Amino acid sequence: MLRFALSRRGLMIGFAAVHGIYLLGLLPTIIAGQTQGDLPLYRLWAEQAKLGYWPVIDMSWVYPAGALAPIMGAIAAGPYNYQLGWFVLMIAANLLAVLALTGNLRRRSGYPAAWFWLAVQILLWPVSMLRLEGFAAPLAIAGLAVLLRRPAVAGALIAAATWIKVWPAAIAAAAVTVASTRLRIALGGLAVSAVIAITVLAYGGGSNLFSFATIQGDRALQLEAPVATPWVWATVLGLPGAEIRQNYVLATREVAGPGAHLAGEIVGWLMPIAFGVIVVLLWRARRLAARQNRLTSRVEQRLILSGSFALTAAFIVFNKVGSPQYMLWLAPIVAVGLAVDRHAWMRAAGWMAAVCVTTSLVFPILYLPLIDGHPFAAFVLLARNVMVCGLFVWSVVALWRAGTATTPARDRVFAGVPVAAVAQG
Repeated sequence: MLRFALSRRGLMIGFAAVHGIYLLGLLPTIIAGQTQGDLPLYRLWAEQAKLGYWPVIDMSWVYPAGALAPIMGAIAAGPYNYQLGWFVLMIAANLLAVLALTGNLRRRSGYPAAWFWLAVQILLWPVSMLRLEGFAAPLAIAGLAVLLRRPAVAGALIAAATWIKVWPAAIAAAAVTVASTRLRIALGGLAVSAVIAITVLAYGGGSNLFSFATIQGDRALQLEAPVATPWVWATVLGLPGAEIRQNYVLATREVAGPGAHLAGEIVGWLMPIAFGVIVVLLWRARRLAARQNRLTSRVEQRLILSGSFALTAAFIVFNKVGSPQYMLWLAPIVAVGLAVDRHAWMRAAGWMAAVCVTTSLVFPILYLPLIDGHPFAAFVLLARNVMVCGLFVWSVVALWRAGTATTPARDRVFAGVPVAAVAQG
């Protein structure tokens, strides 16, 4: 069975099976000409655009301008077939991820990583193929996978992903901090960014180009965000003033109670501080490796992966917004980590799988009990958030150890790999 799974035929059959299962689940929706997940909103925007009222161009928008590409691509076969069109695009995006992880199916060491990514599609079934992350994540995987061999192409892919959903900016920051080819990475990213920006400016949307960065600034603590956990439990325990309430304007659930607004402001400051600290730790680790003459391309790659994970996890931990698709921010980095060094990232992959399972339990299975303050649903959410915070701490500690010259070599790690092993690898 293992030999079959690690063969080209086995992986492609697995790819077809995963998407076939998803298609069976979507078939009634497709036949009825309906949509699921966030797609009703995407289809509405696409229909409005076809009538001449474009997001970003004619109005402020919650997403970067690049998100228009998949949203408009899915309507090519008409509004009735929007769900089918989106699914076809998702197949293409996931195929790109699998080919990137396996070197166009030639590198067998990348097959476990490809299987992990396919497993994530099932474990996060409510969101994996029904949100924009479904496109940003495969682009991020492809960019990380070719970072050393084709830095300009990698920079372009990561920039394209960032212009769909902002989180791949964490990967760009890690790459520019560590990679000796940072100039070519930056040029590739700037080229894509320039094309998008010039296009938006040419059509008169310059004032809305960066509206995605400010449009949600006034949001309260969202139910699933890690920082909201104390107020979730305050509601469960019936403490005065605590509640889970509906935000009808944004169509989301938020928490309220004593100190909740202040907590939202605090994490707003903590996020850039944490980002800056992690970049410093990453540069510190790179400088130590260079000083000890062991800054090989493989060490750079491992540091970029560790830094990308820590920075992306900071985006989740220090965020007053929390959604199930955020787990698709971390999973691509783990997938590439498995392709680069399976043993180093196996434990993280196991925890990430548990995070995905609990995320899908929270939404949609236990979501209604959760908003009613059911203790079991709140406990599952707590477990998920604790695991995410634990992964964040693990990644930061790994970076700290990687840059600590006084730490014995046998104890210093890059994402769980002893430095000696990294240097030899």
